[in-house]
Amino acid sequence: MPHRVAILDDYQNVALTLADWSALKDAEIKVFNKPIGDLDAVAKTLADYSIVCLMRERTPVPRALIEKLPNLKLLVTTGMRNASIDVEAAKTHGVTVCGTDSAGHPTAELAVGLMIDLARRISLENARMKAGEWWQQTIGTDLYRKTLGIIGLGRLGTRVAKVALAFGMNVIAWSQNLTEEKCKEAGVGFAGSKETLLKQSDFVSIHMVLSPRSRGLIGAPELALMKPTAFIINTSRGPIIDETALIAALQARAIAGAALDVYDSEPLPRDHPLRKLSNAITTPHLGYVTEDGYRIFYTQTVEAIRAFLDGTPIRVIS
Repeated sequence: MPHRVAILDDYQNVALTLADWSALKDAEIKVFNKPIGDLDAVAKTLADYSIVCLMRERTPVPRALIEKLPNLKLLVTTGMRNASIDVEAAKTHGVTVCGTDSAGHPTAELAVGLMIDLARRISLENARMKAGEWWQQTIGTDLYRKTLGIIGLGRLGTRVAKVALAFGMNVIAWSQNLTEEKCKEAGVGFAGSKETLLKQSDFVSIHMVLSPRSRGLIGAPELALMKPTAFIINTSRGPIIDETALIAALQARAIAGAALDVYDSEPLPRDHPLRKLSNAITTPHLGYVTEDGYRIFYTQTVEAIRAFLDGTPIRVIS
């Protein structure tokens, strides 16, 4: 009997066109374009599948789900990190977890795009144009000579810094383990502390992995340090910013605005306050969603499945 392969959360219905799946002719492949539902619905739907392909953190795979899938042998996630998979539970139940490389730059590019949108109110003025208006309602903010504070100067943060420097911005950075030497290598200033970065920045962009140490890193006290003319951008993970505190700051106009691609709860509920705030730009976690990025994801997903079926798993996540 052939292995049954489930490809989950292919919202755009492109998985089978952006990679060559012919290497898996000995497998039966099913694509799911929409979220399946709650844990019980997912368990029922995937009961007969031995291989499940995940798109980052769209469908969670906790221990409770793994325990309901006795036929599951392989999980392949896009990217080499997926916080919504209980990897230890997978090991306990004999399920191999493999990943893929990530392009990285798409999320950095989105962060820059959101910064420009915040500064020039492109989304708002576009919506007004589509509604038949012409006379501009807003006055833009320059990026030139403004200060960008980057929280997390890793691969993505460094990419954003390079673009900001090309715009003529002053760039400073901070994270718990960041050093002045690392900042010099990237050509940016070392803020020294989170508080200094928040006080000095006109734009703050977050580029950190969600962890116990980064969860709630930006709360009400931190937002209170920001200039009333400052903006914050989060393309990393929602819980890094205290969502309740951010909403309060935006409603009170304590900061000028926010651009968010990630949230505490995804999909973002239809009645969520962030959807209603004129000073919040919201996008549906599309930071990594580009054609080039998807080609890497799905091509390497095929490779991972083939290698597993051949008895030589690759890019195993431990």
